[in-house]
Amino acid sequence: MSIRSFKQLFTLIFALILAVIGIVLGAGLPRLPSIASFPSGEELMRSYPGYLYYTIIALALVGMLLGVILGPLFAGELVAMGNTLEHISARDKIAVALGAIAGLLVDTPFFLFLNHTPIGFAIAILLGVVLVYLGIRATWSMKEEFRFMFTPPAIPSTDSNVDMTHCKILDTNVIIDGRIADICRSGFVEGPIYVPGFVLDELQHIADSADALKRARGRRGLDILNAMQKELPLIVRQHDGRLPTTQFEEVDSRLVMLAKKLNGAIITNDFNLNKVAVLQGVRVLNVNELANALKPVVLPGEELPVLIVKEGKESNQGLAYLDDGTMIVVEDGRKAIGENRVVIVTSVLQTVAGKMIFARLKNGEDEEEPIDRSYRIDTGSRTRRKVR
Repeated sequence: MSIRSFKQLFTLIFALILAVIGIVLGAGLPRLPSIASFPSGEELMRSYPGYLYYTIIALALVGMLLGVILGPLFAGELVAMGNTLEHISARDKIAVALGAIAGLLVDTPFFLFLNHTPIGFAIAILLGVVLVYLGIRATWSMKEEFRFMFTPPAIPSTDSNVDMTHCKILDTNVIIDGRIADICRSGFVEGPIYVPGFVLDELQHIADSADALKRARGRRGLDILNAMQKELPLIVRQHDGRLPTTQFEEVDSRLVMLAKKLNGAIITNDFNLNKVAVLQGVRVLNVNELANALKPVVLPGEELPVLIVKEGKESNQGLAYLDDGTMIVVEDGRKAIGENRVVIVTSVLQTVAGKMIFARLKNGEDEEEPIDRSYRIDTGSRTRRKVR
């Protein structure tokens, strides 16, 4: 059911309930006592024939009108509460449920004692709402003490006496990205590799998401951690206790605080986390920056075999891509779309988004000159040639 359909259905049911309440209140008119100079219900009915039916209809219409006005507001609040529950962890959901149950149990004796009169019923309902709220706040504050009940399966870790100075702390995004596993296997990352418990909790929450794409990303992250644990000395959760109780802090904020406590560095591919951590004096190793640094050097005059895949923005331009995704803008390349051609690099532009290469098609007039070995630069499998 869509959110819009839910709001419409809730508004209809809410309006009908208020209308029924209006009918019940109107039907109780004969029992209305005389107050001061105001006549009783029976006197009104004797003085004005049909007064009872008019009162019932009027109160039913008022109830229905209130339902139509207030129904969408209450439905919106329910949807917002549902969205909040969807994004909190399983431990938090269990804490909320336990708090609500505890509040209802405490309110039950008061409800049974007070519900004999309309005023007592209203007081019992109000008291129930207050007790449920207090119960939720109480269990929420004690959820860390319930960790043994709700902790997800943890990845086995190494000796807790390892010196964590200059450790590398992994964030959620870089784990899901997956490239960190190959980087660690290559030996370029030195020092202990640490996975905080709140990062593992966030991964599990993503893996339990109702959204199929998020669920696949979360499970991929957990699979990558399991594979890394079998090959690398991962440390998990053991040093989270150095942080104060920060369950209401964002994961990025806790990562920065933990990195300061451990005197470690954060490994991430999150641009915003990178900036925030650097501003707070925390060292950051960005996987995307490493990937850009490892891209092969391309110099003007170098020949590249490429496949021109589509047309560019300007007239007669074609676009091609290197294996690492670097875009090549080929002048007069539109006529060669779908063909494998050799192009000659004319210039290289470095932008915030990455590197962009401009080139032209090689033609018969481009003659090769002998390569001067004194200044030849090794660029992998390609050979740079001078072109007149």
